[in-house]
Amino acid sequence: MTDKSHIFLAGASRGVGLEIAKCLVAQNVQVTALLRSPATNRTELEAMGIKVITGDALDAAAVEAAMAGSAPIHAAISTIGGLPKDGERADYLGNKNLIDAAVKAGVQKFILVSSIGSGNTAAALPPQALETLLPVLLEKEKAENHLIASGMIYTVIRPGGLKSEPATGNGVLTEDCRIAGTIHRADVAQLVCQCLVSDAANNKVLSAVDKQMVYGTLEYEILGLG
Repeated sequence: MTDKSHIFLAGASRGVGLEIAKCLVAQNVQVTALLRSPATNRTELEAMGIKVITGDALDAAAVEAAMAGSAPIHAAISTIGGLPKDGERADYLGNKNLIDAAVKAGVQKFILVSSIGSGNTAAALPPQALETLLPVLLEKEKAENHLIASGMIYTVIRPGGLKSEPATGNGVLTEDCRIAGTIHRADVAQLVCQCLVSDAANNKVLSAVDKQMVYGTLEYEILGLG
């Protein structure tokens, strides 16, 4: 990634998305952020030098216009999800719209931040947690599958339980679907930024945990991003 790279980021208003925005800006990367509400952290993002476009990911036309109106996009990142709006969750439909718009805009690479418990990692969660989270995890899995079928280079990152403390530097990625644990949001952001520039993460579905906060024994191969 160079200082001329342009990244389109959805979900930058809070959480992992905001941490990714900070990480990209620190690397002098040009960032365009899609915000559903202009009141949500717009000032903070613009102060960081990020171009902010207001638009709802659930509105396919708005997403397409946001991507088409930006300079050529090298990669897109989405961390969106959250509470249902009028019965529709952004976890699938919002991400589907982003993925479809990215394909039309000629984006080469798309990184989707999902969750452990989605797809083949369902068994990694305790049964009670899986039952509680199942509706949203099924939506996330549909988004993952839509991305995989899109034809773009993809990376799906499934973090474990998220914490808001500063980065530890102990975040790791693995293809082992049995692993669960917790990880700080800032560490997920660092892993996402590393995946942007690492071919090792291309076309992979990866779980993200802090190697010091893994449930059970750490017996798996860590993906090297060097």
